[in-house]
Amino acid sequence: MACLTSAIEPLRAANEITGRRQFDWRLVAETRAPVRSSADLGFDPHETLQDTEGLDHLYILAPPTAEFADPRRSPARLRWLDRTGLTLGAFSGGIFPLARAGLMEGRPCSVHWCYEAAFKAEFPNVTASEAVILRDGRRNTVSGAGAVFDLMLRLVEERLGRDCMTEVACWFQHPFVRDEDASQKVPVSLAGATADALPAQIRDAIRLFETHIEDPLRIPDVAAALRLSGRHFERLFKRETGQSPLRYYQHLRLSKARQRVLYSNDSLRDIAASVGYVTSSPMIRHYTEIFGVSPKDERRLTRALRLARAGAPESKSVE
Repeated sequence: MACLTSAIEPLRAANEITGRRQFDWRLVAETRAPVRSSADLGFDPHETLQDTEGLDHLYILAPPTAEFADPRRSPARLRWLDRTGLTLGAFSGGIFPLARAGLMEGRPCSVHWCYEAAFKAEFPNVTASEAVILRDGRRNTVSGAGAVFDLMLRLVEERLGRDCMTEVACWFQHPFVRDEDASQKVPVSLAGATADALPAQIRDAIRLFETHIEDPLRIPDVAAALRLSGRHFERLFKRETGQSPLRYYQHLRLSKARQRVLYSNDSLRDIAASVGYVTSSPMIRHYTEIFGVSPKDERRLTRALRLARAGAPESKSVE
């Protein structure tokens, strides 16, 4: 819902500021049934995907786990619309159904950091970017709601000029417009900070951790790579993040595992291997210790909540 309103409101404001209908928008869904958001509010589609026409842009909003209600006709319709020359895109979890429709092959895309591990596992041949916005030809992909607002401001600027874009931003007290190559803000687990706010050596250590999830590094080797003594590295890392590098690294690996538990159907054996565990048993034990619930139970409870919130048909619809 945040992505949807972040897309519509800047365009509405541009129309009001100019006194002309510069932008129009329509809600498109696979059927005419109301679509219920994750905030438990419903929206009535204007038209169905099969009937829509005359669009310049079409953006998919959906959770990562969404499946097409019609797995044959709906992806085919998206591919047909692509051939007509419109711009296709996705906001946040909407990148999953867009990629499942075969429309991201050979293209980079913006993927929200909380979905990254699940996305890379499902689409190893699609380049997942840390950029908040990625515009690649007739593909616009956006990591999250705040970045959707930025993209819309860019579209306002391109059509109506920078003065109008600035006024729209000021209407909403949007403090600045991020460049399209800006990286996502990513929280440092248990530290109450984002990675970009940390000293360079700690950022470098975290980057090493992030690039060695499946094949974990030894902490002394990370310290050596940073040209620090083991003791100094431990002290510096704990001072800046509030936890030891070993604890942080374990939490990072298990957070990647959690993404796949929540947003994929991968087996626990495969998930464990993807985060550097030889067998699933120790991963399950550590996962339960850190998150307070076993991966199997969390997956079951999350799926039950999704079904209860949206209703069985709802969980399989794509806006």
